[in-house]
Amino acid sequence: MSLTVQTEQRDDMVVVSVAGELDMATAPQLQDQISDLLEKGRTRLVFDLAEVSFCDSTGLSVFVRAKNSTDDAGGTVRLAAPQRGVLRILEVSGLVEVLHTYPTVDEAVTAEEPALD
Repeated sequence: MSLTVQTEQRDDMVVVSVAGELDMATAPQLQDQISDLLEKGRTRLVFDLAEVSFCDSTGLSVFVRAKNSTDDAGGTVRLAAPQRGVLRILEVSGLVEVLHTYPTVDEAVTAEEPALD
């Protein structure tokens, strides 16, 4: 399956909507998009995961790298609306606490403090 990535500016955040399967074959596509955003100084990112049906460790590593890069630049990474299977992977890996995860995009965009859980 392919991956689609779209971006939308919302206030001071960029919402990166991801759809499809995020795995070893498709992760480089998302990584390239993130690199382009960071090069343009966009360091406040919300990943809309509502349409991500699968995410493996390669996909998770893209989010971790994005967080590290944005942290270094004084920005932030937030995840929003993951499907149950993707949320479970985030929970089991312990990344749900590291990658601030919100139930909706609106909550992720407007949140002032990191989600606690």
